[in-house]
Amino acid sequence: MDKDIRKKYQRYLRLERGLSENTLEAYMLDLDKLLTFLHDKGVAPESASLHDLEEFCGALFDLGISTRSQARILSGVRSFYRFLELDGYIDNDPSELIDSPTQDKHLPEVLSLKEVDMLEASIDLSKWEGQRNKAIIEVLFSCGLRVSELVNLTLSHLYLDEQYVRVVGKGSKERLVPISEKAIQELRNWFIDRNMMTNIKKGEEDYVFLNRRGAHLTRTMILIMIKQQAIEAGIKKTISPHTLRHSFATALLEGGADLRIIQALLGHEKIATTEIYTHIDMSTLRQEILLHHPRSNRK
Repeated sequence: MDKDIRKKYQRYLRLERGLSENTLEAYMLDLDKLLTFLHDKGVAPESASLHDLEEFCGALFDLGISTRSQARILSGVRSFYRFLELDGYIDNDPSELIDSPTQDKHLPEVLSLKEVDMLEASIDLSKWEGQRNKAIIEVLFSCGLRVSELVNLTLSHLYLDEQYVRVVGKGSKERLVPISEKAIQELRNWFIDRNMMTNIKKGEEDYVFLNRRGAHLTRTMILIMIKQQAIEAGIKKTISPHTLRHSFATALLEGGADLRIIQALLGHEKIATTEIYTHIDMSTLRQEILLHHPRSNRK
């Protein structure tokens, strides 16, 4: 394979597809799995056949990689071969006929309002980071942000008097998201502590959430904090920052919000993503039928 193809593809993803650095890194890691497999077979990527790609799919299955991860990797493979075809490296795209693995619908954990309140109530506000962490949890739950969007949230994108925030999502796409009065209050409480910081690093001044050293937080820091807070709150569910995003979407859906509205708030490009991402607990559905169906004995 032309040694520059990988670099050209990476540039294509960044400039023409507009992928974020995190998504770009994931695409390239998945591509490297394919390149390593083909190299071991002695097959150049531009010479790979449908049979070679099907063998690669089989290798992913044999390694015990989940169907969800397999589907993601194959999506990247298709993207790579579309690029090869567009740039004239190949005449026919062998990835077009690859079947994606059947995915089990996985319903992620969701927190009730009571559990979110438990999470926040368990925070020790006497600690330096206490109010900051409370504001983080409330903003995640009230706005449904991705953790990457939260850590990159800036003061200049907060419009608290107007009660909305400007969020920079995947592919640098921006959207406006309303923010609750409670989240605004928690942020203002955090700003009291933040304004007392004298060690904010150069270039970090605009980030909303900072660590003790005056630098903006990382996704890993947020993940560790939320998992630890769940333990302290006595919540047995396996949760992450994404759980709060899902809880936001589920609360809206159960409250009667239109799926298209939820799609816009979450920043999903396709409605299918929102449909998979959100769910209503079956007990809630059953209760709705009992209360509203004309044949129900409750009527």
